[in-house]
Amino acid sequence: MKITSVEIYWGAYINVKINTDEGISGWGECGLSYGASKAAGFGQCQDYAKMIIGMDPMNTEEIWNLLYRHTFWAMGGGAVTTAGISAIDTACWDIKGKALNVPVYQLLGGKTNKKLRTYASQLQGGWRKSVEAHPTEAHCLFDPEEYADAVKDAMSEGYTAVKIDATQIPADRARMGEIGNLGISNFGHIERKDLDRYVARIAAAREAGGKDLDILIETHSLLDTNTILEYAKELEPYNVMYLEEPTMPANPALFKYISDHCRIPLATGERSYTRWAYLKFFEDRSLSLVQPDLANTGGITEIKKISDMAQCYDIGVQIHVCGGPIANAASLHVETAIPNFIIHEEHMGNLFPIYKMAGKYHYEPVNGYYTVPELPGLGQELTDEYLSTCTKTVVD
Repeated sequence: MKITSVEIYWGAYINVKINTDEGISGWGECGLSYGASKAAGFGQCQDYAKMIIGMDPMNTEEIWNLLYRHTFWAMGGGAVTTAGISAIDTACWDIKGKALNVPVYQLLGGKTNKKLRTYASQLQGGWRKSVEAHPTEAHCLFDPEEYADAVKDAMSEGYTAVKIDATQIPADRARMGEIGNLGISNFGHIERKDLDRYVARIAAAREAGGKDLDILIETHSLLDTNTILEYAKELEPYNVMYLEEPTMPANPALFKYISDHCRIPLATGERSYTRWAYLKFFEDRSLSLVQPDLANTGGITEIKKISDMAQCYDIGVQIHVCGGPIANAASLHVETAIPNFIIHEEHMGNLFPIYKMAGKYHYEPVNGYYTVPELPGLGQELTDEYLSTCTKTVVD
């Protein structure tokens, strides 16, 4: 089997479709559809596509190492290069599964986890009722009572865990216009009145959810080491499951310092690329959970290796999922196979009409649990309706 062409699509998500001389095609996703690197991701996929024409897509290790070791920039790490690898690699795994007529998870060792516990993610943007009221963009929640309502909304669908970034939304209503791509920065110190507002949002979520609800705290690296320790101390009474991206992840020594001075388990991963970026976190055991993003850390090939490394250190895995239907399906295949899986992320972005329109098959949790797609390959493709909205280029 040989790769004959690669189609690259840029719309709500960035995807590749790899075509072969045997009529089998595979889908992958480049996880840069949010933030400010969309054009770079689209271009990186084109650059990598030129390198793999004529190669056998069944040889995923050969292709991965070609793109990582022989493109100069990839070995230094970075979101754009590894997101491009992720898209190509995932599409090759999709082809491999289709060619062998088995779901991808069977190629990863079969099912270790038959049901995947799932949490409702990013409730600072609301949940289903809020999305239905604002179907084109997230509606940022301000008052603690709104956070309580979002928790109740998610729990009504069977979720027993939620994730909230109370610090992403300003504590001062006058600053709501400053949120931008990510949120506001609280670097260096949180004023007491602002800290009280952030904590009140989590307190409201805890009261609404009761003692059995798991609450995951997101901070999107918007805080520094000093500030996160102030915040974490205030959060201790609310029995937090873990604290995600407490600060910028490029300096693992800071995570070690935070973990030594904080009673809440730490997690990070969506901006750590390839197994080499995780090595120091594993060695000093500053993390309790890793969250590699399959669409930007190197695809299925790499995320399986990261998960296996994490198991050596008794560290759990929750794949970071903030993308389209292809990334979500691929993540489920890995999570159902690995023994150190903890929980799956159902991002509130999956509730929007564009996500539902993009995927040929609509998978969603039932009573707070996912099951893995059983069709050959990833079990997911993109619709013609969605692809007609995208910018497209072909490399052959």
